[in-house]
Amino acid sequence: MHQMLQPKPLAAQLKSISLFLLFVMLLSSCGSGRYLSRGDKKFGEEEYERAIEYYKQGLGKANNPGEINYKIAEAYRLSNRLAQAEPYYKAALDGNFKKEDGFFYYGLALKANGNYEEALNQFEDYLRLGANPQLKSKAAREVENFSTLSSILRKAPRYEIQNLEALNTDASEFGPYVLNDDLVFSSTRGPGKAYMGNGEGFIDVFATTLTDSAAALGGAVRKFEGINLEGMHDALATFSNEGRTMVFARSNEGTKKGRQNVDLYISHFRSGAWSEPELLKINDPRAWDSSPAFSPDGKTLYFSSDRKGGLGGNDIYKSTIDGSGRFSTPENLGPSINTPGNETFVSVGPDGTLYIASDGLPGLGNLDLFRVENGVPVNMGQPVNSPGDDFGIFLQNENTGFFSSNRDGGKGGDDLYFIGRTKRKQVNFFVDGSLFQLRDGARQRTLVADHTVVLQDEKGTRLSDIKTDTKGQFTFALDTASTYFLIAEKPGFFTARQRITTVGKMPSQDQLTDDETEVRLTATLVLNEIVKEKAIVLENIFYDFDKANIRPDAAEELDKLVQVLNDNPSISIELSSHTDVRGSDVYNQDLSQRRAESAVEYIISKGIDRSRITEKGYGESRLVVKNAKTDEEHQRNRRTEFKVVRIQE
Repeated sequence: MHQMLQPKPLAAQLKSISLFLLFVMLLSSCGSGRYLSRGDKKFGEEEYERAIEYYKQGLGKANNPGEINYKIAEAYRLSNRLAQAEPYYKAALDGNFKKEDGFFYYGLALKANGNYEEALNQFEDYLRLGANPQLKSKAAREVENFSTLSSILRKAPRYEIQNLEALNTDASEFGPYVLNDDLVFSSTRGPGKAYMGNGEGFIDVFATTLTDSAAALGGAVRKFEGINLEGMHDALATFSNEGRTMVFARSNEGTKKGRQNVDLYISHFRSGAWSEPELLKINDPRAWDSSPAFSPDGKTLYFSSDRKGGLGGNDIYKSTIDGSGRFSTPENLGPSINTPGNETFVSVGPDGTLYIASDGLPGLGNLDLFRVENGVPVNMGQPVNSPGDDFGIFLQNENTGFFSSNRDGGKGGDDLYFIGRTKRKQVNFFVDGSLFQLRDGARQRTLVADHTVVLQDEKGTRLSDIKTDTKGQFTFALDTASTYFLIAEKPGFFTARQRITTVGKMPSQDQLTDDETEVRLTATLVLNEIVKEKAIVLENIFYDFDKANIRPDAAEELDKLVQVLNDNPSISIELSSHTDVRGSDVYNQDLSQRRAESAVEYIISKGIDRSRITEKGYGESRLVVKNAKTDEEHQRNRRTEFKVVRIQE
């Protein structure tokens, strides 16, 4: 017995410690593995919220954190919480888990959080490196859509919005519809069991009485009678026939197969109650059919579906209704409305204008709201749209309505917002331009069709680009009180650049007669052919008598040459200085050389590489006006020129 109390030899102690540590590691690994296995099981069953919980529990002790972070990110994405996925995609990529699709989805998550530049970089990288043709096509569309982002951001706000704080909860509220004196909406608020796809409750349809003030909305909220079933999603009710016919969306009982399936149901208000909802025959049993909306006259039902034969994810369809209440075969609204992305949450204004939410059209985040004008969806701009999901708009009239958003600053997942037209009269600025090219020796310049023109801000950031039309014309939308540069490039020609500004051009409100006014500026860009060894005079380069230092007025002109060199990085030049005949040859030669050197040193101080520019003083050896007599003629001889001496291929 006493032998058990004696100290063990050192080797035996180390062996015991090693075995103990191995045992602890095995236990830890088993614990982590158990959580990850459970997470994978729930992920496969599309119970993404439960999967996320298990993954996070096992993450700290996992030996493959990059892969687990990626699974968490995917679970957030697949449960429509893309913004929350961003840090987990980043952690996965930083953890060297380089799953190719992750680069694309990380870009979408960045975009959903308003990190536009980083998102664009991800999409451009995916275009270069990705192999999935479907995702490459989507990435190309995202890159193309980014070219219009600046014009959307510069739109003058047409609406004011207000969060319905008294009505919204920490659950989700969305899909507003005004029926008589009630605001009807969909919500995951309880009571009831949670839906493990996203951790919120099952969706039901609710109603509350409208008030005179949007801020006061939030009185008694009741479940809409006759359609809500326990353990199923019931949502997005739309009405016709003076509120006596209702169509809404319903999922089935919550099995894996069922979660894939959402269908449209119809009910009629008879004898003071809603009839038992019936499945509409226009549903496709293999597809997701949802977000219904009647036209104001009740003769057309619009809805969203991912049925076979569409243009992408979810498309907008319509079905007409005859006098007997029969629905026609659904018709896809076509490529002018639908994209390879998702178009959904359709609604129709009182004047028949169609509104949709889309993630395939150029926008600020995932889903943006669009108004269909002349058959073309037009982004509704800020503050209606945001980097988050903005969807489900319902307009009571041309001035007021409601919509849904999960943007930052809300109370829950999705919130309801009031929307009203701004009372301030709007001014929209545009620049209409023409692009020409002028070849050396040509008598006339010619218009350049189908050529890219770039809009930059004052700091040189590329904001947008556009192709000239068949007549060499182009147009950009501009912001108020801002300065821009229009730029066009073409091999063999000097880059064309023109400054344009809206500063000081805003009319006062009392000058405006219409609710919306356009102010159109004009611009002319000319691409001049580069000809080696052809001298180009720099105007207004003046020096003090008998001096070679750069005066402020000369510096302003030399800055223009610096811009030419920055815009045309492939050219190298000789800068030359010339004098008139007054003074001795030797003196003039020395003075012109010193002036040329002074000008070159100034240009180099602005960041131009010394190897791209040489200086030469010619004195009075190259007179433009021989036998000059007047001061004006002498001034023409006293000039500074540059010429292109080398073009790097």
